[in-house]
Amino acid sequence: MASTILHRAETRGDANHGWLHSRHSFSFADYYDPERTNFGMLRVLNDDIVEAGMGFGTHPHDNMEIISIPLEGDLEHKDSMGNISVIKHGDIQVMSAGTGIRHSEYNKNKDKPVKFLQIWVIPNRKNVVPRYDQITLNIEDRHNKLQQILSPSPDDAGVWIYQNAWFHLGKFDKGISTEYKIKTVGNGIYIFVLSGDLTVDNQKLSTRDGFGIWNSDKISLNAESSTEFLLMEVPMK
Repeated sequence: MASTILHRAETRGDANHGWLHSRHSFSFADYYDPERTNFGMLRVLNDDIVEAGMGFGTHPHDNMEIISIPLEGDLEHKDSMGNISVIKHGDIQVMSAGTGIRHSEYNKNKDKPVKFLQIWVIPNRKNVVPRYDQITLNIEDRHNKLQQILSPSPDDAGVWIYQNAWFHLGKFDKGISTEYKIKTVGNGIYIFVLSGDLTVDNQKLSTRDGFGIWNSDKISLNAESSTEFLLMEVPMK
């Protein structure tokens, strides 16, 4: 029997700092809910809006896989490995923090906000040499199908991380259905709806809802309206 957990959009942590408005699907910073510390190895899912010209000053990370998915605008990244880059909608950025990195993230634009997802996954290897990568995806490759954007392998589609995880993005027209089969026994799936209405198995979801399912080998996805969503398969332990 499959196990599930539902996180409605309005139940997320809400931190509004003026220059930053962040909604937390899991406990983060000043938001703490003992029932929502993680979903398996998925530790952080932050839905961030950074105002024009503002951003996160230089700060450290270690032993975490950090994935950024821009939704609107341009996000400028600088880090202690010497990387300087701008990521925008259609890009995926990944950092393996490993033994330790420092980085900053700023809204490149002075006239509009930048919106992005910041996701942390607990790695399966500690103290690796820090690494950075980013790629630009063809957004058309997620139209009415699942586009793989992350995996455990450098030879597979998308970016890769030190964890037995796979991420996919989908942008489905109303009425489109598909099935997703778990790649590794013991993994779970967490769906985050970016926009629209999606039914996962028999659970109806709307914009910014999150839904986790485990002890299941496959799920069905049906678009009840034009919808865009992120599907994350991660180990549960």
